Amino acid sequence: MELSRLSLSENHFFFSTPIPPSSLSHRLPTLLSLCTNRRRRRGLCSASNSDTLVAVAGKKRNEDDNDLKTWMHKNGLPPCKVVLKDKLSHDDSHKPIHYVAASEDLQKGDVAFSIPNSLVVTLERVLGNETIAELLTTNKFSELACLALYLMYEKKQGKKSFWYPYIRELDRQRGRGQLAVESPLLWSESELEYLAGSPLKDEILKRIEGIRKEYNELDTVWFMSGSLFQQYPYDLPTEAFPFEIFKQAFAAVQSCVVHLQKVSLARRFALVPLGPPLLAYCSNCKAMLSAVDGAVELVVDRPYKAGDPIVVWCGPQPNTKLLTNYGFVDEDNSNDRLIVEVALSTEDPQYQDKRMVAQRNGKLSIQTFYVYTGKEREAVSDMIPYMRLGYVTDPSEMQSVISSQGPVCPVSPCMERAVLDQLADYFNTRLAAYPTTLAEDESMMVV
Repeated sequence: MELSRLSLSENHFFFSTPIPPSSLSHRLPTLLSLCTNRRRRRGLCSASNSDTLVAVAGKKRNEDDNDLKTWMHKNGLPPCKVVLKDKLSHDDSHKPIHYVAASEDLQKGDVAFSIPNSLVVTLERVLGNETIAELLTTNKFSELACLALYLMYEKKQGKKSFWYPYIRELDRQRGRGQLAVESPLLWSESELEYLAGSPLKDEILKRIEGIRKEYNELDTVWFMSGSLFQQYPYDLPTEAFPFEIFKQAFAAVQSCVVHLQKVSLARRFALVPLGPPLLAYCSNCKAMLSAVDGAVELVVDRPYKAGDPIVVWCGPQPNTKLLTNYGFVDEDNSNDRLIVEVALSTEDPQYQDKRMVAQRNGKLSIQTFYVYTGKEREAVSDMIPYMRLGYVTDPSEMQSVISSQGPVCPVSPCMERAVLDQLADYFNTRLAAYPTTLAEDESMMVV
C-alpha cells in the first residue's frame, strides 16, 4: 500500500534539461519495478490511547453485549438476519470491537436487516428543519461536524438520552475501524512518524487543521439552531467541549457515517446503528445501505454462512482515504493508486504551443496521472508521450509536432534517456524519503 501523493518541487513534477545520450535498454524495467514495489505501512497502525466520543462510560463485564440490538428491537427494528460478534483489540486495555455477522446462512439478494428511519440519525432529524440543515452544510460547515456536535450533547445526557445505547456502542468502538485500529486523525505524534516520508502525513495534519476550523465555527450551529439546543442546559459548544474531544467525536462519526443515495440533502449523511464500523467495508463488494420506504436496508451481494462477517462497498476510495477515514487498508483494493502531477514549464519559450498540443490530446498544462495497482505499465506509457513534449527544444521539431495528428514527438536516444531518468529519479527520491525499506517494514510484522 502506498500512502503518498507524489509531487516534485513545490507542487508539480517539472521537466529538466536533457542529458547526454546513453543506453536506455534497462531503464523501463527498472522504472516499472519502482512503481510495482510501492511502500506499505500495514502492520504499523497502532491504536492510540486517546478517548473517543467523550469519556467512555464504565461497563460491567457481564453486561449483555447485544444491548444495542436489543434496544433497536424494542424501538422498532424488525426481525433481522444478523448478530453482533467480538473482534479482539490490538491494545489489551481496550474492549474488543463488535462486528455484524450473519445469524443464519444467507443467499445473494437476501435482506440482512431493515432499520426504520426512527433509528437513523440524520441532519433532518437532528435539526428538525431541512432549510436550516441545508444552510448549515452549504455555509462551510460539514454534516459530520453537525452530527458530531449533536452526539456530544446527547452523550452529556447520559442514560436519559434516547441514543444512549448507540452512543455507548460508538464509545466502545473508540473510532476504530474493522482492523480495530483508530484513524490516523487520532494517532499520537510518535505514531504519525510511522507515516514519515509519505505525503499522507501532511494530509493528515491538514485534515486536523480543517477539523479545528470547523470546531471554531461550532457556536454558529448553536445560534442558528437555538430551538434544538434549548433542551441542553449546557454552555456554548466551544466552552462545553475542548478541541480534542470534538476531534475524537468527529473521527468517530466519520468512521461510521453512511452516504445515502437518492435522498434529500439533509438526509444524505446518516448514522445507522448496525452500519459501519460494525459492518466491514470492502472495495470489491457491491452491497450498499439504501434508503427504502421509510427505512435503511442492506441487501447482501453474495452468499454467507452463519457467523460470517458481512461486508458493504466502501466506494471507489484509494487506501489513503480508507486509512484516514476508517482506520484500515484493503490489500485487494483495485482503486488504490499513486498520484503523479506533471507540469509543462511556463518559462519554456514554446510553452503556448506545447500547451495547445497537450490540450489537443486531452491533457492539461498541469496534468495528473493515476498509477493504479497492477496497471503501472499503462500509467507510465501514458506519461512518456506527455513528458517527451516537454523536452522538445528545436522550433522546427515543435512545428512538426503541431502539424501531426497525435501525441507524436521526435524520439532520440538523448531525449528518451532524459525522460526515463527523470521518472526513475523521481520515484527513487520518493522512496528515499522513507526512513526504512519495505523489507524492514515487513520484518516488523513477523511474529
